[in-house]
Amino acid sequence: MRENKRIIRVLVVVSLMFLALLTYLLYFNMFEAKEVASNPYNKRQWEDEKYVKRGNIFDINGVLLAETVVDGDNRIRKYPMGKLYSHVIGYCSKVYGKSQLEMAYDDQLLGKGDIAISFNELRSGYDLNLTIDNELQRYAYNQLDGRRGAVVAMDPQTGKILAMVSLPDFDPTAANLEKNWNTIVEREDSPLLARSTLGLYPPGSTYKIVTAAAAYANGRTNETFEDNGVFEKEDVTVYNYGKQKHGTLNMKEAFEVSSNYVFCTLGYELGAETVRQEAEAFGINKEISFDIPTAKSQIQYKKMSNIDAALVSIGQGQLLMTPLHVAMMGSAVANKGTMMRPVLVDKVKTSSGITLSQSKPEILYNCVTEECAAYVDELMCAVVSQGTGKSARISGVTVAGKTGTAENETDQDHAWFVGYAPAENPQICVAVLLENDGGAGGTNAAPIARNVMRKYLGK
Repeated sequence: MRENKRIIRVLVVVSLMFLALLTYLLYFNMFEAKEVASNPYNKRQWEDEKYVKRGNIFDINGVLLAETVVDGDNRIRKYPMGKLYSHVIGYCSKVYGKSQLEMAYDDQLLGKGDIAISFNELRSGYDLNLTIDNELQRYAYNQLDGRRGAVVAMDPQTGKILAMVSLPDFDPTAANLEKNWNTIVEREDSPLLARSTLGLYPPGSTYKIVTAAAAYANGRTNETFEDNGVFEKEDVTVYNYGKQKHGTLNMKEAFEVSSNYVFCTLGYELGAETVRQEAEAFGINKEISFDIPTAKSQIQYKKMSNIDAALVSIGQGQLLMTPLHVAMMGSAVANKGTMMRPVLVDKVKTSSGITLSQSKPEILYNCVTEECAAYVDELMCAVVSQGTGKSARISGVTVAGKTGTAENETDQDHAWFVGYAPAENPQICVAVLLENDGGAGGTNAAPIARNVMRKYLGK
């Protein structure tokens, strides 16, 4: 009898172990297998590529941005534009895997789903046509002039990315990447960081766009404020830029001069919950569906107080945003309150030119009402025509915008600008970040945005 009990116990233990193993295998096949199979470090993927000529990548006008050259048994990935798309297309290395579009669209670039006519036949992967205009991309790159930062230009009505530049960058070719990897990863300026999509920064006064929208929604637009140059509540002191005292201001004037006193006061009085709700209406604390990895813009407070709300309302405190999201924030106002999902890949095509998929405009969030967007648009136009954003003016074109100068953990402020044109029928919205620039957004970032908009509009 005792022997039977032992046998039963062993059988139970073995059965439980078998059940656990079966459960794990089922879970792995259902939820993990695809991710592991598509992992860029999975060596089996390179076996698949022996019989594939990886697809090409083109800009919106058919300019070649990436191609694979077949040299015997070797597949050499080339990037004709050099570093220009290192943070968009990424790299493709047997040693360090893949990144950006090379990783996100790996299945398409390998033409997975196609059936070769015979074994060991070299077949072609699918091609990608991006929404980016290579000429505008190059122009935006040159406008940064080697400075750390990012430029994001997009069509506010469709969400299509027109240009997206991050600096510093790197040579994405596999040979150079593998030769210089240790040097690249050890650099203090982080050249592998795609600042436009993965860099998180306090947005500074560009975020007053959202606070102005909250003021409109809560009936605070007809008030006047006595700006003595400093906001003081509890243990927090916030000065206006340059410690300027602006005196009596209405909302429009406060937005034009970018009064920290007024917008801190608004945030404090609107309260933490209202400020958080307005932020989330613009996509803060939410994931953004995009063609390449994107960091989540966020308010990092575990519990937000009214004084925290005051800091967030001027784009400081624990608020962090990506340059892409700042461009989307401006685009939402330009698009009558509707934020479109950003798009980088316009088409996926076979090597023979057959279109397999094409992007379509997709609403991401209805951030504010059309009336509210029109109000904020009026404020942003005034910033450029007579406020802190005069450097963004374009002759014969109405430009709307907002400057920003954001404090951070260093003593060198970030310089920001976001704007769109023509304000009557916006065709392009541009966000510019100059990381640790030390200057004002209106002085240093606005002229870059102006030039990119002017280039795109043919002015």
